Amino acid sequence: MLSRILVSGLINVETTLRVDGFPIHYTPVRYPFGGVHTTVSGVGYNVAKALTTLGDTVRFASLVGQDSQARLVREALRSEGVPGDFVLSHVKETAQSVILYDAAGRRMINVDLKDLQEQMYPPERFEAALRDVQLAALCNINFSRPFLHIARERGIPIATDVHTLSSLDDDYNRDFMAAADVLFMSDEFLPVAPEDWARQVLARYGPSVVVIGLGEKGALLAVRDGSKVYHIPAVSTRPVVNTIGAGDALFSAFVHGYAQTRDPYAAIHKAVVFASYKIGETGAARGFLTEIELDGWYRRITGSF
Repeated sequence: MLSRILVSGLINVETTLRVDGFPIHYTPVRYPFGGVHTTVSGVGYNVAKALTTLGDTVRFASLVGQDSQARLVREALRSEGVPGDFVLSHVKETAQSVILYDAAGRRMINVDLKDLQEQMYPPERFEAALRDVQLAALCNINFSRPFLHIARERGIPIATDVHTLSSLDDDYNRDFMAAADVLFMSDEFLPVAPEDWARQVLARYGPSVVVIGLGEKGALLAVRDGSKVYHIPAVSTRPVVNTIGAGDALFSAFVHGYAQTRDPYAAIHKAVVFASYKIGETGAARGFLTEIELDGWYRRITGSF
């Protein structure tokens, strides 16, 4: 049975630019034919679109501007079947990003949030969006922050991805970590080995599940009621084009599986396959599998039929 999931998070207009490599050599003009693309993206949109593609019923709460970029967003929501009822034009300008990437899959992300971090999402609209959902994926943007306690009070499990961390006392992300039942993050700036970090997070904040993305090495899974930290190796489904959005894909597929079964072990194994397939595309919001396609790839990778 597919799930009803609330997603609260960023939506922006994203331009990707293919470069020859890093560091970037200066030249006054380049002609990267076929190497510049503009699409709708953002962590919230990526997660909402991935969950919609997987078949879940999604309510997507976000803020966009009153500009031409917002029209691109509305059209993308319609064309992808992502409900836009709770995407509100309550700011002047829509957030934008520019992402540089090379043939090795390395990327440099530049995000201009405009004044989004100073804005509030209307509480009454969030309350309506939260009605009858089974899980709330609250991305770590400021307008999601006031809703952590609302979801907790209603007994709705919270999933969040705090991305890169170097301290358990991170001022920006502490509220999200304290509220999360499912807590995702990257290994990029961790001060200790990921296995040790996972245990420290469980001891400090007590989420039900901790997942640490390891990039090309796969992912790490730790659960509150277990003593072992599991390493799930990365898999290869197709050639890597751009790793942007891999973490969002891993998070989305895990949330999809976990919302259905509450089985973190099955969810993370399928999520690794989902993320592997996704990075065969250029944009952060492209390359998502349906549930039937994911099951097919999972059987192919594991040899289980």
